[in-house]
Amino acid sequence: MGVLEAIILTVITASTPLLLAAAGELVVERAGVLNLGVEGMMIVGAACGFVGAYLTGSTLIGTACGIVGGAGMAAIFAALTLGLAVNQVAAGLALTILGVGLSGLIGAGFVGERIAAAPSLYIPYLTDIPFLGRVLFGQDGFVYLSIALIVAIWWFLYRTRAGLVLRAIGDNHASAHALGYPVLRIRALAVLFGGACAGLGGAYLSLAYTPFWISGMTAGRGWIALALVVFASWLPGRLVAGAYLFGAVSILQLHAQGAGVGIPSQLMSSLPYLATILVLVIISRTRGTAGSAAPASLGLVFVPDR
Repeated sequence: MGVLEAIILTVITASTPLLLAAAGELVVERAGVLNLGVEGMMIVGAACGFVGAYLTGSTLIGTACGIVGGAGMAAIFAALTLGLAVNQVAAGLALTILGVGLSGLIGAGFVGERIAAAPSLYIPYLTDIPFLGRVLFGQDGFVYLSIALIVAIWWFLYRTRAGLVLRAIGDNHASAHALGYPVLRIRALAVLFGGACAGLGGAYLSLAYTPFWISGMTAGRGWIALALVVFASWLPGRLVAGAYLFGAVSILQLHAQGAGVGIPSQLMSSLPYLATILVLVIISRTRGTAGSAAPASLGLVFVPDR
């Protein structure tokens, strides 16, 4: 039971940054924008979050700094793609490269420094329940925030007029513009929200997951978050399941190595991407012509009807 509890706890912590970053990117793509710079926004959020927490001693301030850092990078992307009509794919890739370099500059004087990890929740009696106590009532605030964020996004997209407008813009921006909706403004807000979520995911890495700073600590999680949005078919509920599946694969391959299982770790690390490719094939076969509903600025990227 202790081993199983440890595995579940590590899966939850490994999945949380993926879920936070992917949740923001889901909203961005629902608005008809493709931002490939999630990795860059996450690493800047991690650097800003750590520096903010290290200098002030406050996890909350560090979290806020991470959110601002991610949103600031997203603002650059929005200015380029929505303001200057720069190609979204090229701008997103450039944003990732910029983020990696900028994070190294921000954290240059803090490499190897450590801070106190974000505190975990403790509820007397409830947290002490064997097995389920720590899993359900002993996580840090980022874990509960990620679940609340998914619920809020689902409610916004499917239960509010503003969410309906955002989905309409993603499905057909020309028709939405003809109806008088401010397409560029709404897309810009969606991009900023996505950047804030990516920055929050990065801040989680440096404030809770591994509370120290080292260059490149996101280790490709931004790219996994992008794949996760496609894996979930742009649906918030599936995003949660996909994030925990991807996190489980990442963690279980470490446990498999520790147990001496004779499966190459490189193969297990590639399983989330192989699953994404399989889902893409299934979607393309069941939906017919993928990309037919995509905005012109998004290229041949599928935007779901629901």
